[in-house]
Amino acid sequence: MTLRVRITAALGVVQILTWGSSFYLLAVLAAPIVAETGWPMELVTGGVSIALLVSGVAAPHVARFIRARGGRRVMSVGVIVLALGLLCLSMAPGVPVYLLAWALIGCGMSATLYDAAFSTLGTIFGDSARGAITQLTLWGGFASTVCWPLSAWMVEAFGWRGACLGYVALHLCVTLPLCLWGLPRGAPGAVAHAKGRLKADVRHRLLAFIAVCLTFVFATISVHLITLLTATGLSLAAAVGLGALIGPAQVGARLLEMLGRERHAPIVTQFVATSLILSGVLALWFDAPAGAALIAYGAGNGLYSIARGTVPLARFGAQDYPLVMAYVARPAMFAAASGPVASAWLIGRIGPEATLLALAGLAALALCATGMFQLRACYNP
Repeated sequence: MTLRVRITAALGVVQILTWGSSFYLLAVLAAPIVAETGWPMELVTGGVSIALLVSGVAAPHVARFIRARGGRRVMSVGVIVLALGLLCLSMAPGVPVYLLAWALIGCGMSATLYDAAFSTLGTIFGDSARGAITQLTLWGGFASTVCWPLSAWMVEAFGWRGACLGYVALHLCVTLPLCLWGLPRGAPGAVAHAKGRLKADVRHRLLAFIAVCLTFVFATISVHLITLLTATGLSLAAAVGLGALIGPAQVGARLLEMLGRERHAPIVTQFVATSLILSGVLALWFDAPAGAALIAYGAGNGLYSIARGTVPLARFGAQDYPLVMAYVARPAMFAAASGPVASAWLIGRIGPEATLLALAGLAALALCATGMFQLRACYNP
């Protein structure tokens, strides 16, 4: 087994378990928590929004540590913090401890999810990390596929508190050892000794703007897809069945990107990704076949997760890569946290069809910003 395969496989399992026990956790646990505690569903699901906000605040600090010391130590500490948050969640007697637990989980997310993992790969492999980043997103695409059934089984067997404890055990026995022994110590000298903060320019701001627009679209559709589809006249069963096409489309697009063996520039992947997302949302608004629209949207979503990690690496190099990723991650996390709430207000205020048009407008802005980024790069290589 080569070093690249070993590191990517280790981080891949880490991504599956960290995503599954944080961002995807309440998809299964929310109803049991509400049933036991009597807390409002909005408060329970709001835990994820708190985690995303905290993760966005912590992102620049995590990036500086990864840049200086490499990802092994930072991701290991992140796993411990995530496990501590889940432990607090399992014992939460009331709302304050419940929300504090999600704040801790958010700190752990900032040091374990894609942005931290991409930055870690950048410090290890430098400018040649693109292939490893693509492979890692392929692993991460299975997080909900693996963890939703696992969470459901643990809730059925041990209750929702026992499910949280089950993830604590998995992190301490599986995820943490993979970070400690699957990742190399330290960072390459050029990166490890680099100091200072990122001097953001127009290109960095364009990448952050693109991330905000597309993340808002992703957050809205992930939470309100069924509402948007049933508003077009589809039955609930049909909407659920069609929604299941997004996951395979994401993984399929990532697999095609990996099989492409880096024959094209990462910015091409971003153009294709943004175009597919815009096409998918517009197709839903035009009442085109929903299956084709969701496949296009899912493929674009899957490709953008790759482009978000590879475009900054190709354009700015490995030395500032963790800082650029953090610069983009912070507003994107804020968009992810506010997206479901803001879009729920939009749906109630202007209706599902107009909301779809607004989402298409955001995707179009992201496509224009991608063009501006490439144009700027041509004049400032």
